[in-house]
This record gives sequence, C-alpha cells and structure tokens, in this order.
Amino acid sequence: MKVIVDEDKCCGAGQCVLIAPEVFDQNEDDGIVILLEAAPGADQHAAVREAAAVCPGAAIELSEA
Repeated sequence: MKVIVDEDKCCGAGQCVLIAPEVFDQNEDDGIVILLEAAPGADQHAAVREAAAVCPGAAIELSEA
C-alpha cells in the first residue's frame, strides 16, 4: 500500500491522526496533515483505509500497488 496526501484538500479535521497515528500527524500551526509513513506495514492497512474513508476533505489517496 502507498499513501498519498493532498495538503491542499486537507481541512485539518484530524480524523486520520486519531485513527492511524503511526501514519498521520498534524502540523501544529494549521492542523494540516503530515504523512509520517508513505508505505505503512500490513498491520496498519485497515486503519489507513478507514482514515481515508472518513477524511472530510478526501485528502488521502491510497494505491494498493
């Protein structure tokens, strides 16, 4: 799995950080997503998929390749 984030779409809701804190963080100044792990381990895949699904800005894109 490869994770791509579009910072321009991020609204800073922080749901991704709550669901997958090993993969996502937030900028302290504006709350915009910070990608910590672009290729998370298999143990994180379910959480990352959930984070992408609930992202209100649709800022998280996943590639299963």
